[in-house]
Amino acid sequence: MIYYLSQLILDENHGTPWEARLSFLRLFHYITVRSAGAAVTALLLSWWLGPKIIHGLKQLKFGQDYADKAEAAGGLEARILSKKGTPTMGGVLIISVLAFSTMLWTQWNAQVELTMLSVLVLAGLGFYDDYAKIIQQSGGGTPPRVKLMVQTALGLFVGIYLWLLPAQSELRLLGGKSLMQSNLVTDLMVPFHKFPYEIGAVLGVIIVLLAVVGSSNAVNLTDGLDGLAIGCTLIVTFVFLVFTYLAGNVKAAAYLEIPYVNGAGELTVFCAALIGAGLGFLWFNCHPAQVFMGDTGSLALGGAFGLIAVLIHQPLVLVIAGGVFVLEASSVMLQTSWFRFTRLRYGTGRRIFKMAPLHHHFEKLGWYESQVVMRFYILCFLFAVLALATLKLR
Repeated sequence: MIYYLSQLILDENHGTPWEARLSFLRLFHYITVRSAGAAVTALLLSWWLGPKIIHGLKQLKFGQDYADKAEAAGGLEARILSKKGTPTMGGVLIISVLAFSTMLWTQWNAQVELTMLSVLVLAGLGFYDDYAKIIQQSGGGTPPRVKLMVQTALGLFVGIYLWLLPAQSELRLLGGKSLMQSNLVTDLMVPFHKFPYEIGAVLGVIIVLLAVVGSSNAVNLTDGLDGLAIGCTLIVTFVFLVFTYLAGNVKAAAYLEIPYVNGAGELTVFCAALIGAGLGFLWFNCHPAQVFMGDTGSLALGGAFGLIAVLIHQPLVLVIAGGVFVLEASSVMLQTSWFRFTRLRYGTGRRIFKMAPLHHHFEKLGWYESQVVMRFYILCFLFAVLALATLKLR
């Protein structure tokens, strides 16, 4: 909105005495300036709206009045405070601030629209799930198959839509000459390798589907301790802020020999808005949490990561940057699979971890909640550094 308004004012005053005085409005053409504006706007709005939304959730009794699964399982001696009674659905704050700041500061294009559509769809799904948990007062929520159906439908829509588009990324030489063009779906970029592999439409759509669905559920599984999911989200978002800016900049992409995607730079503004909204939410979500993001936030943010990774032609970088999320999701899959296998073979299910997701395993080992969160931050930071290293080590 601000970009279009500034352009309109400059066009209206072109050739008039006001043209020189209004030249500062050209600053809003720069992605860096609009990204900074989006981050600051989102942060200030979060600080302003946060107490109001938390109060509103308490008034509506949208709180977690049931013990979470970790507490119900017992054995968390290191957990000093119970989560029971804390308002949930705090993702409403993140998504509303993110959407407003993105609309205000970005130059709208297909990438931004597709990302925002996915965020809103998954936020709606998460909101319904959170509401169902509150109504049931059991933590059950929406049946997993329903959530998976919606996520799968979204992933297939994105994959097929991008597959039907013409070549959307290209490798360029430093002089600006196009070396080769690629499709975001049928050609796969692999970390630490310069050129894409042709994998075909079917496998490409499956990878897009896995990126969106897997990332969405992985962040959702990580959301179990105060500040854990949103803190890791902030670190991963910074990685994608760098990647989106470089992928949308012709000279930078050519220098680093990474795919150039026309229009991807606007996703930098989205990432900046997400960082601002995330920092604002962390203000209220740090231990002891005043509010939880719930599925409303976690499903949407995870889905956004998957989609952004696909849109900049780097879906596998998400596995590295989101290493903590991958570990959390893997721990659940391993625990479930091993328990079912051993129950069939020995008659009694056995566990690999004391409890899954992984952060609860460490709680059961006696780690304090703040210790788990901080150490997972450190791991996430290391994964982020490794992901950024793929820009040059190829």
